[in-house]
Amino acid sequence: MDFTEQVVAQWAEQRPDLDVSPVLVVGRVMRIAAALTAASDTNLAPEGLTRGEFDLLTALRRAGRALRPSEITTFTRASAAAITKRLDRLADEGLVERTGTERDRRVVLVTLTGLGVETVDRLFPRQLERDAGVLAGLDADEITVLEGLLARVLRTVETPAL
Repeated sequence: MDFTEQVVAQWAEQRPDLDVSPVLVVGRVMRIAAALTAASDTNLAPEGLTRGEFDLLTALRRAGRALRPSEITTFTRASAAAITKRLDRLADEGLVERTGTERDRRVVLVTLTGLGVETVDRLFPRQLERDAGVLAGLDADEITVLEGLLARVLRTVETPAL
């Protein structure tokens, strides 16, 4: 019995009138996300980075162009305040640069420095290996099914309520 099943059993005792079966999926997804984030933070700590900072760097790297902080917020789903804090620290470390545009100095663009590109290119393959390791207990068909199911749930979560 995993932790999530224990939670469901406890709720069944305390509130048998409630259908807590969604916890079996949502609770597990949340615990998986928390465990993966913690492991990622542990792996990135020797590099002086957090998972949130690494997500910001990888958003810039895969975009292949300068981004406005608001775009980074959208891509990473982090708050504007968190992005500002991360950008400050990453700029201090020489991994990103902020520049104003010629037309409007109020518009700030963020780019990776050469060190930022090198850092992402060195660390991202390691992250992919760890992610692949998490899925090692599944065969290719199971991974395909899981991808599809998670994509459907994610679309539901990310669709704004009307």
